[in-house]
Amino acid sequence: MSKIETIKQAIMADPQNKEYTDKGIEPLFAAPKTARINIIGQAPGMKTEAAGLYWKDKSGDRLREWLGVDEDTFYNSGLFAVIPMDFYFPGHGKSGDLPPRKGFAEKWHQPILELLPDIKLTILIGQYAQKYYLHQTGNIKLTETVQRYKDYLPDFFPLVHPSPRNQIWMAKNPWFEAEVVPELQALVQKIIHQ
Repeated sequence: MSKIETIKQAIMADPQNKEYTDKGIEPLFAAPKTARINIIGQAPGMKTEAAGLYWKDKSGDRLREWLGVDEDTFYNSGLFAVIPMDFYFPGHGKSGDLPPRKGFAEKWHQPILELLPDIKLTILIGQYAQKYYLHQTGNIKLTETVQRYKDYLPDFFPLVHPSPRNQIWMAKNPWFEAEVVPELQALVQKIIHQ
């Protein structure tokens, strides 16, 4: 059994994930050892969990547009790792999906990242990933973090979530698609063609 498969089995055996394992739901993440770009988002949505494939929804379509890659490159090239803050759909809340469970990333991210020696860039999608990986404390606004993306390069690139629910944010912040997305696409192309 490979090291990544051993970790996957440990995740499924963890009592914290018993409810999912009992239903036959496997953790949704990808960690090919050849990955150069790591995408850390919030948690799988209900549709992606049902499909058994991360970012297989409208949010994923938009994310791939922002990255400037097609589905085949995203899923089959071995260049992208996808390690969300929680590998399972956390349920519905009042205004969308519930946040990722506390303590999940702390327990599982590091053992997986140790198996990915060629990561050149980690894309942090949403406030949970940004607060955790950028060690943010206090009331830092996501918009401010995304605007200051150059401050976190070359290791990290913070993004807003590509959900269709963020249409209002996109309309209020036209600089994002005008300036940030082209920079991200250029960086992704440079990394995947090295």
